[in-house]
Amino acid sequence: MRLRDFDVIVAGAGAAGLMCALRAGQRGRSVLLLEHADKVGKKILISGGGRCNFTNLLSRPEAFLSANPRFCKSALARYTQHDFIALVETHRIAWHEKTLGQLFCDGSARQIVAMLLAECAAAGVDVRVAHRITDIAKADRFMVSTDHGAFSSASLVLATGGLSIPKMGATGFAHDVARRFGLALTETQPALVPLTVKVPELSGVSLDVVARLGRAGFREAMLFTHRGLSGPAILQISSYWREGQEICIDLLPDTDAASFLKERKRTRSKAELRTVLAEALPQRLAHWLAPEGTMAARRDRDLEALAARLKAWKIVPDGTEGYAKAEVTVGGIDTSGLSSRTMEARQVPGLYVIGEAVDVTGWLGGYNFQWAWSSGWAAGEAV
Repeated sequence: MRLRDFDVIVAGAGAAGLMCALRAGQRGRSVLLLEHADKVGKKILISGGGRCNFTNLLSRPEAFLSANPRFCKSALARYTQHDFIALVETHRIAWHEKTLGQLFCDGSARQIVAMLLAECAAAGVDVRVAHRITDIAKADRFMVSTDHGAFSSASLVLATGGLSIPKMGATGFAHDVARRFGLALTETQPALVPLTVKVPELSGVSLDVVARLGRAGFREAMLFTHRGLSGPAILQISSYWREGQEICIDLLPDTDAASFLKERKRTRSKAELRTVLAEALPQRLAHWLAPEGTMAARRDRDLEALAARLKAWKIVPDGTEGYAKAEVTVGGIDTSGLSSRTMEARQVPGLYVIGEAVDVTGWLGGYNFQWAWSSGWAAGEAV
């Protein structure tokens, strides 16, 4: 089979890969975009309940985790959330802000994929799905072998993602290739993932909380599950959590719990403590937290102790629900080996790494898509 030559081969047609390919194509490069699945943008299609939380109005470097917190600044500054919103509006895709700066399509995530494919087509990108890469080698050029033949290029971009959601085809491919070319990796673990912890049988109970670990804190909903805890507040803090660490949860973030309980003791002395607590918390949770008995039977110091627990409920998770339930991967290809401006490997000219494969992980709520767009654009500008 005849070897096909390109200026750029992009491995992985997810968010980052599509953005990189279309930008390189717009700059006149001949681009081959390879995807091992039978269609592009699978994670885009399932995100946001099928409406794609495509970016966040509040996107900023402080919302990203990395061993080098400064690494993401250049790419995020050069292609911002406002740049992507402008692209969405150019394609007349209606969108709305849901909460905390999170932007979603009014219609379907399919519109975002269609937009990116249309941009790729306009830029002359050769998009090939169901092409599994079997080998990568480099002499003067990169040689990429697939189950549909071999291709060569001056530049190779790794955009195959991290380890999260393996049922959708996620693998450690980018990490493996990086290792082969001598790039270092930081420790990886599931992120934006439910935590497993022994909690009462309160499955389905949800409430607004502040979850804290060290200097990180998130105020959003928490959900009790049959395996532990989930909900946005827990998913957010999971990215910071490491085995054995304690998480502190404020179950009444807007309430001075001690004053509330003492006031109710004065005004509702005959009421059951559980009934009073159910004014501020879901009933099933209130019944689990509060002992039996009336308000009058509780000493002020007992109420203060209960209040302290409500404001700082401490848990030590057993673990997480793993990559199968994780939205992203924390850690990845060490940024010390990459240029923050171009995403090129410092020791391997022509090799670029973008998106989730890199040790940059965003908060929940469109931040990881913005990293994909920004890092993809940065590499697309450079290849």
